[in-house]
Amino acid sequence: MQRGRHVIPFSQLRMTDVETVGGKNASLGEMLSQLSEEGIRVPDGFATTAEAFRLFLRESELERRIHARLSALDVEDVRALAAVGAEIRAWVVAAPLPEALEAEIREFHAWLRADAADDIAVAVRSSATAEDLPDASFAGQQETYLNVVGVDAVLDRIRHVFASLYNDRAIAYRVHKGFTHAEVALSAGVQRMVRSDHGSAGVMFTMDTESGFRDVVFITASYGLGETVVQGAVNPDEFYVHKPMLAAGKFPIIRRSLGSKLIKMEFEPAAQAGAGGRTVRTVDVADADRHRFSLSDEDVLELARYAVKIEQHYGRPMDIEWGKDGIDGRLYILQARPETVQSQAGAEAQQRFKLKGSSQVLATGRAIGQKIGIGRVRVIDAAARMDEVQPGDVLVTDMTDPNWEPVMKRAAAIVTNRGGRTCHAAIIARELGIPAVVGCGDATETLAQAGEVTVSCAEGDTGNIYEGRLEMEVETVSRGTLPDIPVKIMMNVGNPQLAFDFQSLPNAGVGLARLEFIINNNIGVHPKAVLDYPRLDDELRRAVESLARGYASPRAFFEARLAEGIATIAAAFWPKPVIVRMSDFKSNEYKKLIGGSRYEPDEENPMLGFRGASRYIAPSFAECFAMECAALKRVRTTMGLTNVEIMVPFVRTLHEARRVTELLADNGLKRGEDGLRLIMMCELPSNALLAHEFLEFFDGFSIGSNDLTQLTLGLDRDSGLVAEGFDERDPAVKALLATAIKACRDEGKYIGICGQGPSDHVDFAAWLMQQGIESISLNPDTVVETWKRLAQ
Repeated sequence: MQRGRHVIPFSQLRMTDVETVGGKNASLGEMLSQLSEEGIRVPDGFATTAEAFRLFLRESELERRIHARLSALDVEDVRALAAVGAEIRAWVVAAPLPEALEAEIREFHAWLRADAADDIAVAVRSSATAEDLPDASFAGQQETYLNVVGVDAVLDRIRHVFASLYNDRAIAYRVHKGFTHAEVALSAGVQRMVRSDHGSAGVMFTMDTESGFRDVVFITASYGLGETVVQGAVNPDEFYVHKPMLAAGKFPIIRRSLGSKLIKMEFEPAAQAGAGGRTVRTVDVADADRHRFSLSDEDVLELARYAVKIEQHYGRPMDIEWGKDGIDGRLYILQARPETVQSQAGAEAQQRFKLKGSSQVLATGRAIGQKIGIGRVRVIDAAARMDEVQPGDVLVTDMTDPNWEPVMKRAAAIVTNRGGRTCHAAIIARELGIPAVVGCGDATETLAQAGEVTVSCAEGDTGNIYEGRLEMEVETVSRGTLPDIPVKIMMNVGNPQLAFDFQSLPNAGVGLARLEFIINNNIGVHPKAVLDYPRLDDELRRAVESLARGYASPRAFFEARLAEGIATIAAAFWPKPVIVRMSDFKSNEYKKLIGGSRYEPDEENPMLGFRGASRYIAPSFAECFAMECAALKRVRTTMGLTNVEIMVPFVRTLHEARRVTELLADNGLKRGEDGLRLIMMCELPSNALLAHEFLEFFDGFSIGSNDLTQLTLGLDRDSGLVAEGFDERDPAVKALLATAIKACRDEGKYIGICGQGPSDHVDFAAWLMQQGIESISLNPDTVVETWKRLAQ
């Protein structure tokens, strides 16, 4: 089909046509024409031109009237904004389309449905000439209409799309972004519908939306049409795909999260959708479907490959909407626009927020951004009341959409019952730099009487709303080049959800990744309860089943979640080494897991009890140890993250050293195979005194200065009565440290330290450097300052 004067088929559009058909339609044409050979499917369609929109305004004599109303408007006056917007939209919808434009639309609609036996369903989308720019997303500012059937309905919806240029949110957003109203025109895109009402749909970004980490594709998915995800009406499934492992042909899905997916949007049955009436509806998702992922692994990987190709073509991080047709089973790309927040962030410095106190957690959800907001709760139950939000309030509501943008920027933080990290409200919160916690479920109820609260998005993927005002600190962290020093600075990383953020700090990798943190936070259940399922009492069985939803079995859940936690850290720092310490729970800590009290002994002194290597080699723990090994093997072999090295804690004797390395080999983790290094925690006096003998079984030591100090000096580090004597710089401790460092140096093996000492005492770090230690692993918040002081 050749282009007309007022209408152009997608296949003849390129990104150079933004001024003609807007960013969204130009991008659809670019992908349809340039990426189809790469296997990327984009539904066909056509677009009206910006000049056609201007012709429409001129012929209906609306230009001057609109200009007069908007030039006198103060967009900060929410009531006036609503009144003016509604008046202008009514003018536009009532005006007839120019005859020449209507004739071309009818002609192109007939072309689009030529190969169909019946009339086709199309989406009528807006595309503004100032939309989807690299520094301003205009996300969701205008309207989209789905399941539009028949050319007369298409013509009607095009007028409504034109009118949506004057939505309240669009008027305010243009003012805030410095655009004049007259310079922005609208193009209507008419695109064949993908039958995702029978499948699934969602949004994906070619980077992590919160940290800006570039080496992942972040995908959200839910059942039905994608509007529920975009609008924030559902809490969707989430997937992270590691780009380097995708390119290497490995299994690159490093993390997934099961969303609640309570509702889905589908086509309204034809008999109920009258002319100009409702064309879609929302229905409840079946309980069984809620408890499984809405995408298969194969679909996730295909989408990730599409995303990478699109990003490579455009040369920048992208925000992409997709749909899976439930009838033909294929995946389609529906939109692609530049990501506008993290990709525009400065690279040299970053603000890092940190809570310095704690209180009762009133609600939790998905964290948007990494900031902390404090203010008085303002629960708004309807958009008509949003002008009640005062500067500094914490806005709490069921869900927001871009209509709320004029008042969102007043808020200290935003909290919603519904929504995921790729919905319009989340995108706008990021653009405004306001912390938001979405998908809390019942925040409007639990926070209704809360008074002042602290909204923290600085603790990983989970956002927490705390009672009252909590003290916090904000520091500016340099990302620039630091001076050379004769030691590698690594990091201690426990929380996988913070790994994408921490990797941006200067570092030589991860010197300590704790498995117990992942088990505690990502799994939550004792491994023996998983292994004993279903032979459990009713209460514990139900708890295990609830946690394992979406997985083939509780054991599959345990191994997969553990692997995903490890893989997230390994992917964040790839290809730098990531030393993963196998679980070092004490029996009293294991008891705190779900079901733990049923399996753990009562010990007088758990610190010196059933822990570390002695637990691994015990027959009663063999299958639990096998699950940890299976997760580590999956990360290294299946996922390809061979930067993972394994560390064994609390090895008391040479017998334990020999036996645990044999067990690791029996479980597919043989020292030296595929470059696997085994490291031992050097944290008992026996380890230093027999350093050469222990090194026969390991490729190096990582010093645990906390345990080594307390066991050398014979004091309980948790006892306030003797805490004053705890000091890693004691001569006896230093003597053992020097012995261990020299042994590793003599044998050419790795020697590092991952205890708290170097973070607390820079003079101790300097002494270690003088002794020839290879690496010092620090808590992330001390990396830059310690590095600079060591350089001096």
